[in-house]
Amino acid sequence: MLIFEWTVAVLLGAVVLTGLAARLGAPYPAFLAIGGIGLAFVPGVPNLRLDPELALALFLAPVLLDAGFDASLRDLRVSWRPVLGLAVGAVVVTSLAVAVVAKVIVPDMPISACIALGAIVAPPDAVAAMAVLRHAPMPHRLATILKGESLLNDAASLLLYRLAVGAAMAGSFSMQEALPGFLLGVAASFVVGPLLGIAFVALRKRISDPPTAIVLQFVAAFGLWLAAEKVEMSGVLVVVTFAMTVARKAPGVTAPRARIVSYAVWDTAVFVINVLAFVLIGIQIDPILERLNPTDQWQAILLSGFVFLTVVLARLAWVLPTSGLRGFGLGPHGDRARLGAGVAVAWAGMRGIVTVAAALALPQDFPHRDLVVFTAFFTVLGTLVLQGLTLSPLLRLLKLPDDDPVGQEVGRGRAAAYGAALKSLEARGDCAATDSLRAEFRSALAEAEAHEEGRAPESLPADAARLNAILAARDKVMEMRRKGEIGDDAYFLLEEEFDWAELSATPRADL
Repeated sequence: MLIFEWTVAVLLGAVVLTGLAARLGAPYPAFLAIGGIGLAFVPGVPNLRLDPELALALFLAPVLLDAGFDASLRDLRVSWRPVLGLAVGAVVVTSLAVAVVAKVIVPDMPISACIALGAIVAPPDAVAAMAVLRHAPMPHRLATILKGESLLNDAASLLLYRLAVGAAMAGSFSMQEALPGFLLGVAASFVVGPLLGIAFVALRKRISDPPTAIVLQFVAAFGLWLAAEKVEMSGVLVVVTFAMTVARKAPGVTAPRARIVSYAVWDTAVFVINVLAFVLIGIQIDPILERLNPTDQWQAILLSGFVFLTVVLARLAWVLPTSGLRGFGLGPHGDRARLGAGVAVAWAGMRGIVTVAAALALPQDFPHRDLVVFTAFFTVLGTLVLQGLTLSPLLRLLKLPDDDPVGQEVGRGRAAAYGAALKSLEARGDCAATDSLRAEFRSALAEAEAHEEGRAPESLPADAARLNAILAARDKVMEMRRKGEIGDDAYFLLEEEFDWAELSATPRADL
């Protein structure tokens, strides 16, 4: 009962912190990290421990499935050079730099454990970066690069993490013995993930019930990760390639209602997973400090500080010297824009749930485990607070140019869709209903033809009136419910009808 009560209190606190973060335009993981460390020193908090073998599957599988589903394969192809440079190059450089720093500060830490620490703190977190970008302008190409980096750097860092942890636990490591199986597992992951995605979509066609379909999605996320790890493939690559395949194949299969419900459920699930991860690692800090003697505590603080500085400086050193050459897609806008893009990408290096999950997944008898977990958490906390709270003001200061490619494509796509809709109406013949719809689409298409980029308006001419009519209908039905003229069952059915009608009208239309 105590754990249940604390869980309810933690979720309520997380909602409050997230609301505060939204008002300040800051990434909510930063506030979760602060709340997690504060919770560690609250009397009576249960000292929960998670099975290390469960941590990665529980925290990363659904987060990666959600991120993979939202990834744009076309944009990743266009930006593959900077994405690969950050996802592999920056991860390797950061991991090695952190390993050297750890070995210098803690000489008795095995080099494999030092590399494992480097791999844990190397990958930035897309959830934190995207939370900032909701409140600050960043060119679409840079946002795409950060999203792509977050997918691939998880794979790179966790592959390095697996090798380092295995070597630390075994006491020895042979690259010649490990490399062939490692490469085979990576290659197999790129094949198995898409094949399972195709099979999943074929199965999904037979399921019409939204709750059943959503449960199946979660089963797929956890099941794929666990199965991949069992056969020594990359759980990250299998889940991500599976999700990207499903995203390409599923739109014509999934019903609108199921899709809307699914998006809401997954957004909530990712939020709850972040909350639990930060709380679980936060409440371990006080017991860790209690187990360390005063000398070791100072060593832990020293290591945490230097590792934090290392991950920040390593990313700056990797990105800034070549930002002018890479351009990050802003080459036509001049040297200042290219340098500004490099600064933005370099500073968007907040660590998050991947680092937390990897630290929690360390075996209990891992060498210097307490020291590694302590360092990992405070590296996450430091980057989220320093970079997370300053990225938004930095982006406003840089004023990076953006050609709004998504807006252009949406406008042109909307015009083409309106044209197809009008063509279908013309094939139905004349009647009062089709006449009014034809008039709306013709008006919108005329506006698109007059636009220099061929963009159609965001709303149809009658959308504003349609939304007003729906609002009036809602008010009337609510009044009938209050007076007892209709019951709750009838009200809820009508409410759902009005919800769908309102969704069909553009929410940006002027009322």
